[in-house]
Amino acid sequence: MDADSRPTAAAPPSGPRPRVAVVGHVEWTTIAGLDRVPAAGEVLHADPLWRGPAGGGAVAAVRLAELAGGCTFFTALGDDHAGRRSRAELERRGVRVLAAPRPGPTRTAVSMIDRSGERTTVTLGERLQPAAADPVGWGRLASFDAVFFTAGDAALLRLARRAGVLVVTAREFATVRESGVRVDALVGSACDPAERCDPALLRSLPDLVVSTEGRHGGVFTRCGQPPRRYRPARAPGPLVDTYGVGDNFAAVLTYALATGSATADALDLAARHGAACTTRRGPFAAGPAPRRQEVGV
Repeated sequence: MDADSRPTAAAPPSGPRPRVAVVGHVEWTTIAGLDRVPAAGEVLHADPLWRGPAGGGAVAAVRLAELAGGCTFFTALGDDHAGRRSRAELERRGVRVLAAPRPGPTRTAVSMIDRSGERTTVTLGERLQPAAADPVGWGRLASFDAVFFTAGDAALLRLARRAGVLVVTAREFATVRESGVRVDALVGSACDPAERCDPALLRSLPDLVVSTEGRHGGVFTRCGQPPRRYRPARAPGPLVDTYGVGDNFAAVLTYALATGSATADALDLAARHGAACTTRRGPFAAGPAPRRQEVGV
């Protein structure tokens, strides 16, 4: 049975919003538009279209803050202009930033968006990620209803397991394997070689494994059962760019699972938010996150 052959809700169940957090990384990112990605040795002009804190951790934290009325982001930042700007912009959008200091620069990135809306991203510098040894108050992780993990060491992932729901990006598959913990959901893109993995190699199978396929929807498995498909959502407008679509999908899935939504409902909501992301410039909605009482999904 396809995921969307079951009745789906328009939004997660009503009631108190869950307490959510992200453990991961941030990159000060410039999105630039150009006709096509340059060939080897070629020089092309690109127009800057958007700048801000991005990368999987930052994008997910902002989306979760929008949905839950707030989100705590455990990360690491360099003591530089990019780090300070990232913190300020995230906090403006309703994210509480708990950052371990690092002596090196905060990583930056350039994402080139071609006429088809597809993005090609180049990162500059070492990825800064939090670690269990950082004095950031990891005991707080047990108080969250859900945590989305995008970067960190195996010891930190074990601490994140104390949260009610633990969702991990498939890019951190090696960390999941090293940690030995059971995750509630492992989410990745079938279109990205860095996110392809074999859950059978893990000590404990995740409750849910999702492999997204962009405009074709995706595939999910529950507790090692045979894979099933979920259908894509229709975008509410013309394609603008695809930056941050997967991170928005994973963040919304985390939120929906934290509310106790059924798998089909959670995937439906995540797919619709991911599709909506393709209709705007950059990974965030315009303006800061609304106040808690104004947030709706």
